[in-house]
Amino acid sequence: MIKTVIKYFTFLAMLCLLPACAEFKEAGHSIGDTTKNVTTDIGHGSRNTVQAIGRGTKRVVKSVTEDPAQPSQYPAQPSQ
Repeated sequence: MIKTVIKYFTFLAMLCLLPACAEFKEAGHSIGDTTKNVTTDIGHGSRNTVQAIGRGTKRVVKSVTEDPAQPSQYPAQPSQ
C-alpha cells in the first residue's frame, strides 16, 4: 500500500513539474535567439568596418602610387 502511495505522489509531482520544464525551455529558446541576433549584428558591424577600412586603404595606396611624376600638392618648404 505504501509503495503504491509513493508511486502515486511521485507521478503527481512529476506531472506538476512538466509546465515548469516548458517554461525553462521557452526561456532557453528566447535567450538563445537573442544571443544569436546580438552576435550576428556584432559580426555584421565588424565586417562592414573592415570593408570600409579596406576601401579607404586601397584609395590611399592608389593615390600615392598613381603618378609619382606629378608635383606634390603641398607647397615647397623654404630652405634654411
